[in-house]
Amino acid sequence: MPLRPAAVAGTWYPASSGALAREVDRYVAAAGESPQGPIQAVVAPHAGIMFSGPVGACAYKAAARYAYDVAVLVGPSHFAAFDGVALYPEGAFASPFGPIAVDAAVAAAMAAASDVIRPQPSVHAREHSLEMQLPFLGRLFPGLPIVPLLMGRQSRRTIETLASALATGLGSRRALLVASTDLSHYFDRATAEKLDGEACDAIAAFDPERLLEVFERYPEDERGRYVGCGIGPAIAVMMAARALGARASRVLRYAHSGEVSGDDDCVVGYVAAAMGTFDVE
Repeated sequence: MPLRPAAVAGTWYPASSGALAREVDRYVAAAGESPQGPIQAVVAPHAGIMFSGPVGACAYKAAARYAYDVAVLVGPSHFAAFDGVALYPEGAFASPFGPIAVDAAVAAAMAAASDVIRPQPSVHAREHSLEMQLPFLGRLFPGLPIVPLLMGRQSRRTIETLASALATGLGSRRALLVASTDLSHYFDRATAEKLDGEACDAIAAFDPERLLEVFERYPEDERGRYVGCGIGPAIAVMMAARALGARASRVLRYAHSGEVSGDDDCVVGYVAAAMGTFDVE
C-alpha cells in the first residue's frame, strides 16, 4: 500500500515521537474548557506547531472525549492549482507516531458521492495543510483512520458540492470532519484582528453562508490573504456538519503568529472551533 512520506516533519514539528508527544501533550494540557456535547466537526490551523499548535490543541481536545470511526480531513492546496477536490485514496500517511491509515472504503464512498472528488495522490506530496493535523490525530486518536481531501480552486460550486458529498457519503459511520485553515496572512496585528473577527463571528454563529459571502467579497486571488487560505474547506465542513445534525458552533480560541514571534507588523491568524450538538452558552 502506498505510504505518503512526511513533508515537514523535523521542520514544522518534531520528527521524533517522544519530542512530538511532549509538545502535543503540553498544548492540550493548556487548552481551555470544551463544549459539553458530541462534536461532529472542528476547524484547526496548519502553521508550524510552535505557532498554531496551542490553538489547534483546543479543537482536538474538545473532540477527543468522543469516539469516531474515521476522520475526514479537508484542507487547501498551497502548491498545486486545479479544479475540484484531490483525494488520497488508499495507503497511509507517515507520522512520527507511526503510519496513519487511509480508510479506503470511506475514500471510495467519497469519490462516488461527487464528481468533484477525484483520486489525485500526487497533489498531496508536498502539502502541509493536512499533515499538520496528524500530530494531534496520531496522539489523541491512535488508530483512527483518515480520509485526506485537498481543495483546489475554492469556487462556490466546489464548496457546496463537497459539502453535499461529505453529508451523504459517510453513511452510518461516526466521522470527525476536520477543516484545516489559517486566517488572514501578513497584515499588522490590528488589521488582522479586524479581518479575522469577521470570519470568527460567522463561524461562531454557525453561518457558513455568511462566511462564504465574506470570502467572495474579495478578488479570487486575494481571498486567502484577507480571509483565510482554507476558508473554502471550512465552509464545506460547516455545511456538512449542519446537514449531519450539528446545531451549534463555538470558537474555542483565536490567536496570531505575533504572539509567538513578537512581530505584530506581519502576522497570520489562527482559529480553533467546534461544531456539534452541544448547547450554545
